[in-house]
Amino acid sequence: MLYEVREYVATPGRLESLITRFNEHTFRLFDKHQMDLVQIGVTSVGDHSFNEVVYTLRFTDVADMERKWGEFVRDPEWIAVFRASEAEGPLVQSMRRRLVDASSFDERDKN
Repeated sequence: MLYEVREYVATPGRLESLITRFNEHTFRLFDKHQMDLVQIGVTSVGDHSFNEVVYTLRFTDVADMERKWGEFVRDPEWIAVFRASEAEGPLVQSMRRRLVDASSFDERDKN
């Protein structure tokens, strides 16, 4: 299994709009493209507290991740949603992305 962790620091004043985009569009599009969302939340302690969305997606491998993200970003519905949600400016000030390979660990990771 491969886990992709994404951290989106919201543009000041735009966190609620970013959350709305996830709730009203992104989750459904993740499902459409068979992207397995493991967790999502807003950072409450640490850097960027209360202004950062952090989520984790699970993929079988890098090829699976690249294929699904490629389909997602080319989806005409996502393109329209992205443009409409950012009409008044970007929702995300910065993004950090990490890939976590769980293959070195025992059965506890295979839930």
